[in-house]
Amino acid sequence: MTRRFNRAELLSRGAKGGAALVVTTSTVGALAGAARADVLPDNDLAYVRLLIAAELLGVDFYDNALKAQPYGAAGQKQLARAAFNEGEHYTALAGILTASNQDPATSADIDFVYPKEAFATTGAITRLAVTLETLFLGAYLGAVAGVQNAALRQPLAQIAANQAQHLAVFGALLGRTGFELSFPTALSIGDASDGLDVYTA
Repeated sequence: MTRRFNRAELLSRGAKGGAALVVTTSTVGALAGAARADVLPDNDLAYVRLLIAAELLGVDFYDNALKAQPYGAAGQKQLARAAFNEGEHYTALAGILTASNQDPATSADIDFVYPKEAFATTGAITRLAVTLETLFLGAYLGAVAGVQNAALRQPLAQIAANQAQHLAVFGALLGRTGFELSFPTALSIGDASDGLDVYTA
């Protein structure tokens, strides 16, 4: 039986003091740009674990949304691309923990839950996409400000930019303007964790 762990364990799992970060040019996605060796403090590892959980939620949500087929061909392509982006983000972040001799969480470790009828209508799916992408963007913006290792900041900011793209696409499907906040909200690690907790069993 696979052992599942709670949010507190997710943030502290494997943290036994500073860990070495080795990001090579083979690392998938934006984190390849941080190719160098550094020591990550526990704080930074906690952020990486939190963002991994966010990416797992993103992959799970988009996979469920794709199965529901809420949009026409163009919209389905956007969902598929968002799922692909979240998967690349996950792989890159997981590589940090692997390089730090820690086991990253996988989809087998977390049970995700959604509001009733979350995938029943096009509107429900689109609203949830906007809610989740707002949460993901806030988590990444908070991490950019909160991590201590400078090598992490640029790749995390790049992922935040991609999450903002997702938010703009699904916001537009709700009839929102493409330009909302001049300064999107950055979430603390605690607030981001609380936001993710809503979607875990």
